[in-house]
Amino acid sequence: MVGGGSADLGPSVAVKIFSAGAAGCVADLVTFPLDTAKVRLQIQGESKPSLKGQGMKFRGVFGTICTMVKTEGPRSLYSGLVAGLHRQMSFASVRIGLYDTMKQFYTRGSENAGIGARLMAGCTTGGMAVTFAQPTDVVKIRFQAQSRLPENGSVKRYSSTFDAYKTIARDEGVRGLWKGALPNITRNAIVNCSELVTYDIIKELILKYNLMTDNMPCHFVAGFSAGFCTTIVASPVDVVKTRFMNSTPGKYSGAMNCALTMLMKEGPTAFYKGFVPSFLRLGSWNIVMFVSFEQIKRGVMRFQRPMAPSL
Repeated sequence: MVGGGSADLGPSVAVKIFSAGAAGCVADLVTFPLDTAKVRLQIQGESKPSLKGQGMKFRGVFGTICTMVKTEGPRSLYSGLVAGLHRQMSFASVRIGLYDTMKQFYTRGSENAGIGARLMAGCTTGGMAVTFAQPTDVVKIRFQAQSRLPENGSVKRYSSTFDAYKTIARDEGVRGLWKGALPNITRNAIVNCSELVTYDIIKELILKYNLMTDNMPCHFVAGFSAGFCTTIVASPVDVVKTRFMNSTPGKYSGAMNCALTMLMKEGPTAFYKGFVPSFLRLGSWNIVMFVSFEQIKRGVMRFQRPMAPSL
C-alpha cells in the first residue's frame, strides 16, 4: 500500500504484520455485533422451523440485533469474539501485513505495480492467511450461529472457545477445523483483492491528484470505498462459506453442494442474505481497520526511532 508521509521511512515487514493484526482486532471489537447479525441472517432459512412463526425470526440488521438482545442478552452479540480476535491476529497480520512484500515480489522489486501484480499479491496473501487462520474462523462462525435459547430445540454446542477447538477436533477430526477451507480460500482471495487493491489504488489516486494529504480523512475515504466494493463482490461466496462452516457433519457433501442446495431451495436471493449487515460491517470494518493500521504503523515506527540526542 502507498506509504506514509514523506518524513517516514518505509516500515519493516514485522511492523506491518504487527500493525495489521492489531488493527484487525480493533476493527473486530468495534464491528463484531454487525458481523454476528450478518451470520444469523445468512444461516436463516437453511433448516425448516420446528415451531410456527420461527421461520423468519430475524428481519434486517438492526432488527436482528434488537431481537438477539431481547431474547438472548447483549452478550450474544459478542459470541465468538475470542475466536474472532484469534482470527485477526493470525489472519489480518498475514493477508494485510504481507501484501506489500508480495506486491514487490511480483513486480521484482519495482515500486510501479500494475493491477495484475496487485491482484496476484492479494490472492496470494489471502490464501496464505486461510492456511493459518481457518480453525479460528470455523470456531467463530459456530459461536456466532449458536443460539442461547433453550426452547428453540437446539443444544448449545460449545461451552468455551477452547472447548470448541477441542470438541471439533475430537468429533469431526482435525480436518473439521479446516472445514470450508476451499470456499474460504475463494472468498478471501476475492475479499483480499477487493479490499487491498481498492484501498491501494484509491489512496494512490487521492495522493497523486492532491485531493487530500496522507492523513486520516484520506484513509477513511479509501477504506469506505474498499468496504463497498468488497461487499458487492464477496457476498455470495461469503454466504456459502458461512452456511457450510456452520453445517452439521454430512449435511452438505461440499461447498458446491451447499451452493446448489441454497439455489434450489431458496433461490438466487439467498446468496445475498445479510447483504445490508455485510455492507455495514465490511464498510465500517475497513474504515476502522485501515485508519487503525496506518496510525498503529506510524506509532510503532515513531517508538522505534532512537531518541534525539539532548543539546
